[in-house]
Amino acid sequence: MSNVAIRCEGLAKQYRIGERERYKALRDVITDAIASPFRRVRSALSGSSNNGHPQESTIWALEDVSCEIHRGEAVGIIGRNGAGKSTLLKILSRITEPTRGRAEIWGRVGSLLEIGTGFHPELTGRDNIYLNGTVLGMKRAEIARKFDEIVAFSEVEKFIDTPVKRYSSGMYVRLAFAVAAHLETEILIVDEVLAVGDTQFQKKCLGKMGDVAHHGRTVLMVSHNMAAIHSLCTRAILLEQGKEVSDGDPLEVTRLYLSGFEKQIAGGVLDLRSPSLSRWGKAIIFSSLRLKNRAGTATTAYLTGDDMTMEFDLDPPFPVLDPILSIGIDDTMGRRIFSISSQYSQFKLAALDRPATVVCTIPDLCLLPGRYSMSLCVGTTYEWSLDGLPSVASFDVHESDYFGTGRLPTQDLGAVLVRSQWQVAPEVDRA
Repeated sequence: MSNVAIRCEGLAKQYRIGERERYKALRDVITDAIASPFRRVRSALSGSSNNGHPQESTIWALEDVSCEIHRGEAVGIIGRNGAGKSTLLKILSRITEPTRGRAEIWGRVGSLLEIGTGFHPELTGRDNIYLNGTVLGMKRAEIARKFDEIVAFSEVEKFIDTPVKRYSSGMYVRLAFAVAAHLETEILIVDEVLAVGDTQFQKKCLGKMGDVAHHGRTVLMVSHNMAAIHSLCTRAILLEQGKEVSDGDPLEVTRLYLSGFEKQIAGGVLDLRSPSLSRWGKAIIFSSLRLKNRAGTATTAYLTGDDMTMEFDLDPPFPVLDPILSIGIDDTMGRRIFSISSQYSQFKLAALDRPATVVCTIPDLCLLPGRYSMSLCVGTTYEWSLDGLPSVASFDVHESDYFGTGRLPTQDLGAVLVRSQWQVAPEVDRA
C-alpha cells in the first residue's frame, strides 16, 4: 500500500476577473468541446493565446504546484493573502477543479475551509452533524458513536436542536471544526477559519489537531499563526503569487516567509493598504507604517538597547471613538514576546474622525539578537479589533553591550533582557 496521501502534479488554477465560476452541465461540456477548436483558430488568427479573452482579464491563482504529502504528515501552508493557499485547499477538497495538472487523494477528506462549510442553514446542529457525516461516506452508527464527543467539544449543547442559521459565527465555527476533526476521516484540511473563535477555543482546536496528527491521520492546514505551524507541523510549504517557493522544515520556511516583509519595508514605508497583506476586522484603518531609529532614520535593523520608533498613518472610513492601538512583537517561532497598547500608556488617543499619524516609541529595546515580527491592531473598548494585521513587518535586532559590562548577552538569558541593580546589604546585628 502506498504511503502517499496526497499527490499534486503541476496544479494550476486560472480565474477570469469579474466572472464567477459556474457549474457545468453535460450539455455545457459537449458544447465547449465542439466550440474549442474554432476558438483556437480564431485566437491563432488574431495573435491571441488565451481563447479570445484579453490577457489582463485573467489571473493565475495557482501555477505549477507539485508536491507529495505522506500519510500521517502534518503540513502547514503559509503565504500572504492572494498567494494561492485557499485555492490549493479548494482543489484538494474537490470544491473547484484545476485549470491544469492533477491532484490525487487517497482516503476520506474532512475539510473546514469557510465558516459553516457544508452546513444547511435551515437544519439544526444535530441534523447537520449527521448530514456532514453522510456526505463523508460514514454510516449512521459511526456518526452516532462520535456524536456526544462532537457536541461536548463544540460547547453548543444548549443549541444543538436550534437551526444553525441562528448560530453566531463563533458557534458556527466551533461546531464545524468539531465535526471535521472528530469524524473518522483519513485527511483533515483546515483553512484559517479558527481566527473567528476565541483564544481559549483556538488553543483547544490546535490541541485537537495535534492529537489528530499524532494518531497517524494526515493534516493539511493554512495558518498565519507561525507558532501553530511550528508546534503542529513537521513540514511547511510557502506559496508566493501562486507558486511554490519553499518546502521543508517549518522553522526555515517561516523565516523565509518573514524575510519578505523586510523587503517590503526596505524603502522606509510599508503600504498597509496592500491587498497582499493578511488582515482581519471590518475596516481598513491602517494605511502605512514607518520604522525609525533614535536618529529618525528609516530602518529595519536595531541594536539591543536602541530606541525603536513606529509611525502609523491612520485613515478611518468612519469615526472611531475611544480608539486603542496595540502592537504585538513575536519571535521567529510565532511566540508572543511582549505586547504594548495605548490604553496602558499615559497618552490617551482622541477620537479618530480624520486621517492622523500616531507615533509610538519603545525606548531601550530589550530584545536579544534575532529576527522579530510585528502585528498591529486598532479597536475600541467595545470592539477590540476593527482592523488587525498579523505579522505585517519584520525587523532585526543585533547584539550590543546592552549592560555596559563589556560582555555581549548570550541566548540563554531568555526572551528579553532586563537590567538589574545588585548590592550587598549592610551587616546587621542578627542576634
